[in-house]
Amino acid sequence: MTAAPTSAADNATGDVATSAPETTTVVSLVPGHGDDAHAADAHGAGDHTAGTVATTEHADEHSSGGLPQLQTEHWAGQIVWLLIIFTVFYVLMATVFTPRLRKVISNRGSTIAEDLANARANRDEAEAQAKEAAAETAAAHAASRKLAAEALARSNAEIAAQTAAEDAKLNARLSEAEARIRAARDTAMAHVTEIAGETAQVLVEKLTGKPVTAAALKSAFGKVS
Repeated sequence: MTAAPTSAADNATGDVATSAPETTTVVSLVPGHGDDAHAADAHGAGDHTAGTVATTEHADEHSSGGLPQLQTEHWAGQIVWLLIIFTVFYVLMATVFTPRLRKVISNRGSTIAEDLANARANRDEAEAQAKEAAAETAAAHAASRKLAAEALARSNAEIAAQTAAEDAKLNARLSEAEARIRAARDTAMAHVTEIAGETAQVLVEKLTGKPVTAAALKSAFGKVS
């Protein structure tokens, strides 16, 4: 007895997605028994061919209706799944994403407000430091002007004192010089009178031939002076 596998549906229908079951034909060597087996095989092949044709017709009818999601009998399930997915997304947005986003926005707002407050504080501090620096600069300028005025006053006082001392020394020297000049002049005048008297006496003696006394010369000088 020999067994041989056959696939009748694969060659009959190429457009059907489902594969037909394999039929095993048993050939008997016993006389008379082989005819019954062939008849059974032929009957089974006929039934399988009829089922394949029916399946093909049903697939053609099903494919002629278009996409399943566009058919009204599937809308109820699609609406249910849509509501489930929407509810899941809504719950996720309401419980997870929206609070996180709100927290991020709140933290960002508080951070920006804190940064602005710090910037204002730094600005106020910088302005205060600038005012203090300006006040210190003004005080330093006033102190420097005061020191300059004091130094100038001291210098002027020292110069005036030195000038007064030099003037005093110069006046003393001038007084001493004037005294010496007066003494020299008096001495010279005394000698000039004597010289003039002697000269006059000689001239009178030569002119008149008579000697002149000292008393007469003195009285004559007294009248002239």
